[in-house]
Amino acid sequence: MAVGKEILTQIRSVQNTQKITKAMQMVSTSKMRKTQERMRQARPYADKVRSVMAHLADSNNEITVPLLEKHTGSGRVGFILITTDKGLCGGLNANSLKRFFAKVSEFDEQGIQSDVVCLGSKGLAACQRAQVNVVASEVALGDTPRMEPLLGAIGVLFERYKKGELDSIHLVYSKFVNTMRQEPRVEQLLPLSDDVLEEGDTASHNWDYNYEPDPLSVLEFLVRRYVESVVYQSVSENMASEQAARMVAMKAATDNAGNAIKSLRLVYNKSRQAAITTELSEIVAGAAAV
Repeated sequence: MAVGKEILTQIRSVQNTQKITKAMQMVSTSKMRKTQERMRQARPYADKVRSVMAHLADSNNEITVPLLEKHTGSGRVGFILITTDKGLCGGLNANSLKRFFAKVSEFDEQGIQSDVVCLGSKGLAACQRAQVNVVASEVALGDTPRMEPLLGAIGVLFERYKKGELDSIHLVYSKFVNTMRQEPRVEQLLPLSDDVLEEGDTASHNWDYNYEPDPLSVLEFLVRRYVESVVYQSVSENMASEQAARMVAMKAATDNAGNAIKSLRLVYNKSRQAAITTELSEIVAGAAAV
């Protein structure tokens, strides 16, 4: 029965793994509800700020705001790469990194180098392996996104953009669509893309604003609030995607462990029946010989 004991050991090992994956699935389910609620609460503010920024950019062409200026000729672009700190969430990070490296390769072919700010340890590790230039990073973001830890990292790119050292800044993250679907996104954050201007519906309105204390101070403040809100919203979307992807992955792992246990028990029963049949055959043969 040595073989039977080995199979029993495998069954116990798979059962212990199944308990872990089941617990992780339940934890991810609970966290996913909280992250989805937080994400939904952040969306209206981010959408409204995006709309206001489109109106301001269209109605104040005579005012020069450093973060709204378009730069060319620097030969460098910036990326804000948002990934998770932990694994076991299916292909979530792999899909985002695939889109990110494809975009980096596209710029490399044009002779444009990339500077990256990594939010999340998985993206940081991938960039270090690929020897991509990482100018700043922030890891251990936790389950609740907080703006304060992010400001220092993303502020590096914004300052370089204001000085004209970057032609554009792009945002890479996973957008939460539903529990079963998360889409990797690459969006242009600065300068304002045509998509943002179209969302503001600037063509059908003539916007006129009164500013206190002066237009430049107000616009600079609003632009910074705009980019910060977009980054915060993207981090919230990525966290919701992470918990949903982990819940689905852990459910699949739990189901696979259950199937493996059934197969091992079938093999164990066959082995035990074979051993019993062999013993009975030896007893009958011995009795017949006597």
